[in-house]
Amino acid sequence: METLIVFILIFGAIVIVHEFGHFYFAKRAGVLVREFSIGMGPKLLAKRYNGTTYTLRLLPLGGYVRMAGMQDDEDDELQPGTPVTLTLNADQKATRINASQKVLLNDGIPFEIAQSDLQKDLFVSGYENGDEDNLKRYPVDHDATIIEKGGTEVQIAPVDVQFQSVSILRRMMINIAGVMNNFILGILTFMLVAFLAGGVARSDSNQLGAIQPDSVAQKAGLKSGDQVTAVNNKKTATFIDVAEQINQYPNKRISLTVVRDGKTSTVKLTPKATTSNGEKVGVIGVAVAQDHSLGAKVTYGFTYTWQILTNTLSTLGGMFVHGFNINNFGGPVAMYSMTSQATKMGFTTILNLMGLLSISIAIMNLLPIPALDGGKLLLNIIEAIRRKPMDPEKEGIITLIGFALMLLLIIAVTWNDFQRFFMR
Repeated sequence: METLIVFILIFGAIVIVHEFGHFYFAKRAGVLVREFSIGMGPKLLAKRYNGTTYTLRLLPLGGYVRMAGMQDDEDDELQPGTPVTLTLNADQKATRINASQKVLLNDGIPFEIAQSDLQKDLFVSGYENGDEDNLKRYPVDHDATIIEKGGTEVQIAPVDVQFQSVSILRRMMINIAGVMNNFILGILTFMLVAFLAGGVARSDSNQLGAIQPDSVAQKAGLKSGDQVTAVNNKKTATFIDVAEQINQYPNKRISLTVVRDGKTSTVKLTPKATTSNGEKVGVIGVAVAQDHSLGAKVTYGFTYTWQILTNTLSTLGGMFVHGFNINNFGGPVAMYSMTSQATKMGFTTILNLMGLLSISIAIMNLLPIPALDGGKLLLNIIEAIRRKPMDPEKEGIITLIGFALMLLLIIAVTWNDFQRFFMR
């Protein structure tokens, strides 16, 4: 149960931060954000503020931002014959249209739609109180709301506040804002991890950190701050070099070239044998040196993010050379398994996992696949080059194909994860 709660909190935070990026820049660009949802599925709570309906939904995973004019925005044009109730203001303009059977408006006028336009001309026409001999037409206020069939009340979406009405540069910024927010979340999270840990591992240095009590290293006289410049006369420039060399000699006597206070000496010792990933390796009981400076803690957020970015891109690039390997991907099952392990190791490890997942999701969203932010950005670039927008129908087909491919990949990755983690 604890793992499930942590998983929901981590994944929920990443998605909400991502969607808030789209939300914030859409608002700044003048695009109407009709709904900002936390969670998916049936609606639990709803509150309208400043033109946006904020909803809390039953399934505590993910969320979404519904912008006016986007392809994933529901078509709220009212079909002829649709029964609604209208709320009119003093100027006889419709300010509220109820198309839901789940909501009753005590002050509403029963109305059967004959024709409507809630995007350009802003009007509804039809028959009031069942009087089919008297066709009436009412203008609709620019900021009117519509209660949709599901019972959610949102603002109507006139053309001037739709996504496609803003400049191409602003649309590109809106599309990329979610990815940008995930990178920012990852950077800030890694900074916090560094501060909570009290420092940053100096894996680029061959200096030793803490020496474990009663370890091989302590008995041999090694001290924190010693530099190991060679193992069995093989030069070691980083702590990773030192560890890799020592790992090769379980229960075998070796010599270390050690520099302390500017003086070089030779220390002989026998690494203790231990098992790692099914293989025997040598260990001497030393930790990597820590950099406790403020600068190191702050820059760690950027350097570790860059490391994840380059490693991921290298893996993706390798797929073009060595072929597709589904084990390079992880879905919800893999995320849950990692969350389970992180939960056992404490709060700092959970934070580190959240940062890692946030950066990974940002990178995946940048891929130029329709339905992902990177795919939308690619379509924006194509539009900028062509100097005219793509046909909405064609764009919809491309997005639908991309969504279908992503769905197939998610299913394949999830099944592969299930086999790896539960059937091995």
